[in-house]
Amino acid sequence: MEEEEEEVLVKNCFPIPNPTLYWFTKLVILQADVFYNCLVVLFSPFLFLLSLISETSQSHYYPPQESKESKLTAESAVHAAAGVPSKLFRGCGVLLKKVFLGFLGAVHVCKILMLLLVVAVILGVGLVRFWAEEPVFIGERLHFDYTKAHPVAAFSFHCGSWCQGYAHQINYKKNMGVPVGHTFYVSLVFLMPESDYNREIGLFQVTAEVISRTGNIMARSSHPCMLRFRSWPIRTMQTFLMGLPFLLGIRAETQKITVPMLKHKEDFPRTEAIKVTLIPRAGTDFLPQLYEAEILLKSELPWAKKLVHRWKWTFYVWTSMHIYVLLLAILLRCSRPLILPVMRKSPSSTNSKQESEVKASSEQTEERSSRDERYASVTLRRWQENRSKRKAMLLHQDMAETVVSSASSTSLTREETGATLEDDDEDDTGDSESVCCW
Repeated sequence: MEEEEEEVLVKNCFPIPNPTLYWFTKLVILQADVFYNCLVVLFSPFLFLLSLISETSQSHYYPPQESKESKLTAESAVHAAAGVPSKLFRGCGVLLKKVFLGFLGAVHVCKILMLLLVVAVILGVGLVRFWAEEPVFIGERLHFDYTKAHPVAAFSFHCGSWCQGYAHQINYKKNMGVPVGHTFYVSLVFLMPESDYNREIGLFQVTAEVISRTGNIMARSSHPCMLRFRSWPIRTMQTFLMGLPFLLGIRAETQKITVPMLKHKEDFPRTEAIKVTLIPRAGTDFLPQLYEAEILLKSELPWAKKLVHRWKWTFYVWTSMHIYVLLLAILLRCSRPLILPVMRKSPSSTNSKQESEVKASSEQTEERSSRDERYASVTLRRWQENRSKRKAMLLHQDMAETVVSSASSTSLTREETGATLEDDDEDDTGDSESVCCW
């Protein structure tokens, strides 16, 4: 019971806040911050212009400095008030000129930066493409030589001395090849008619060989192949249903058979060609009828290059940004005026500016000299006043000392005379007494 009472007291004294109200207040504060930031961003250009106008007006109007003793006369105040509008208009003109020149400078800097960005993107993409390899995919038709007992067709990357006897049945691809380290897969695609001859032949053998530039066989693979079996009722039903497309030529009575042949990792010595041979079934000399034969070669990248290939767009962006920063740093270090041009001024403007500066400096020196003279005169007058006051004080002190000394001297003389008189009286009494005794 005591524990339950304590829990009730704690709950009453320390109420648990409502989480809904807490999140609501957080959302309200977040929206207020967003609204405030938006207003600041929208009104910042106007505030900046107002601050520039005030700064220019202050920079072109220098009120004379007042000393402690002297103040501005009415005539100088009138002249200063009359010169304020002209100085304000001149400050506005200077402000507009600065804004226009700043806009031109911003356009120039944007052009330079865009040019640097284009160059950096070209260099970055080129470097990543040079570094990252693409998987090789080749699809080419094969033409078998049926004049031989075992028809042969070959696909060559670089036709060497070994393929001179197979020149009429080789598909030659110049400047093509599988890069070293890639693993490539070879498959054959046969387009065969659904004829009674092909159904009666049944199985036949297909052999693929990888041949090096020296003519050696580096890899060999052999696979059986045949048409897919369809029974007579299925073929009859298909012919009945697809009779119109067959007659119109939309469909054909053919089958496409894909045979995966071999897998090989490219290394030294390099692969020169792939030779394909058709071999009849044992005990027969019958070869299949083919409409078309095609070889498909697809390579697989190593795991590191595969990672780079999958993330190539990320590498494009980061490499381009690094090159952009490097080019910008080089440009700022070596040719700063190209990206930050300095406006050249005409000699007339420079001369007028120098004359105005000379006039301003002479006026300032005159003002300073007059101010110094006034200050010197004021200090001299103060020094003279202080000196006269000190002299008066010293004279007063001297007079007081003389009066006191004279008074003390008179008192001393009086005391001395009194003492002498008393001594004389005593002597007289002594003498009288002596006389009496006698």
